Amino acid sequence: MIALLLASTLATPAFAGGAATPVAVAPAAPAAKVGQAAPEIAMKDLSGKDVKLSSFKGKTVVVEWFNPGCPFVVHAHGEGPLKDMAKTAAQSGVVWLAVNSSAPGKEGSGLDVNKAAVAKWGITHPVLLDESGAVGHAFGATSTPAMYVVDPKGTLVYAGALDNAPLGKVDGTPVNYVRAALDDVAAGRAVATPVTKSYGCSVKYGS
Repeated sequence: MIALLLASTLATPAFAGGAATPVAVAPAAPAAKVGQAAPEIAMKDLSGKDVKLSSFKGKTVVVEWFNPGCPFVVHAHGEGPLKDMAKTAAQSGVVWLAVNSSAPGKEGSGLDVNKAAVAKWGITHPVLLDESGAVGHAFGATSTPAMYVVDPKGTLVYAGALDNAPLGKVDGTPVNYVRAALDDVAAGRAVATPVTKSYGCSVKYGS
């Protein structure tokens, strides 16, 4: 069942009818890699306050790809790990940022939709709307939720899934990859599992 859900969320390109007009497209910058400096995030939160990732240097930062219309995000925030994980992490000084890269008109987009989700789930950390998709592409985010951990030096030290339990279903022992990464960073050791494959809905980029 999970495999079917995952398959159904993959992005499918759509093509308009009529002849295509060739255009010159600049090559996209390569997505960030674990072990390298994390891309900058510089956006306004839902209240209009400026938020910059670089301003949190010296702190561990979690960056979560967010879409309030995605069933995987709904589960994670409603009854899953993200229900209280950000608040618990904040008690240890961890900064948590949520980024929504849904393009205008796509699932989960829009200021009002995201404000309603913040109120419903009691989210207290910044939610940032990346309508152009620039930040999402810079991080290489392909699904919601996709999770990234940035260490106090500004280095990306984890990228991938929240855990090994999509929609709360897991074979074997449950593992919260983000929590494990945060524990490793706090202990001053290398993250034991720095990369995993994220699951969930495809990020609803405009292009």
